[in-house]
Amino acid sequence: MTYPIFNSVVKRIKSNLQDRNIPINTFRTWNEDRINATGLEIEIDLSQNSDFVKALSINFDWDRFRETVLAKQLKGMEEHPFLQDENMVSTSINPDIDIEISWLFDEKAPHPKLAAHNGYHKAKAASMWMDKINEKLNKLLSNDDIITRWHVEIEGTQKGKYLSAVNLISYFQYTLKELRSLNEVHQFVLRILQELLIKANRVMQLAEKTLQQAA
Repeated sequence: MTYPIFNSVVKRIKSNLQDRNIPINTFRTWNEDRINATGLEIEIDLSQNSDFVKALSINFDWDRFRETVLAKQLKGMEEHPFLQDENMVSTSINPDIDIEISWLFDEKAPHPKLAAHNGYHKAKAASMWMDKINEKLNKLLSNDDIITRWHVEIEGTQKGKYLSAVNLISYFQYTLKELRSLNEVHQFVLRILQELLIKANRVMQLAEKTLQQAA
C-alpha cells in the first residue's frame, strides 16, 4: 500500500535534515498493511552534543484513513489512488498527524552518584533525578497539550538494581484539516518539525543541567 501524500512529506523532511547537516543514525519508513498504517522513524545522534543524552528519536504515525481524508481536501489530488478505490474508506476523522519524541539517555554516562558496579545507573539514585527533571519539564512544557512519560528498563543483580534503558517520551498531535494544498502540508510539517527540534533541544539542556548539578 502506498501513501503519496505522506511519502512526499517524508522526502521533504529528509531533504530538510540533510540541508541542515543534522547527524542521523536512522531514517526509515514502515508500512503495516494489516492495520492500514504507515510511519517514519528518525533517530538523531546527540552523542557529540550531550554528556547524558545519546540520541533523539522522532516517530511520525499516519494511516490510510487520514491519508484519504487529507486527499479529499487538497487541491489537485483527484488522481490519488485511495480516491480511485471502489471501496474507498468513508470516515469522519480529522487528518491529524501523531508525533512521538523520545530522548534516549545514556544509561552508562559517567556520573559519580549514579554509577553502579557495572557502569550502569543505579535505579534508586536515578529515580531522584528523573523526579527533578519531571518537575522542571512540567514548567517548560506547561503551554503544550501533550503527554510526557518515562520508559525505564530495570535489571537486577545480587548487588542491586540498575537501569538498562532510560527514555523520556512525549506525544504530540497536530491537525492538517485547514490545509488546502500539498505545498501547505509540506510547509506546515517542516514548521512543526522545527518547533519540535527547538523544544527537544530545550529539554535536553534542562536534563543536562539537572544531571550536572546532581553530580
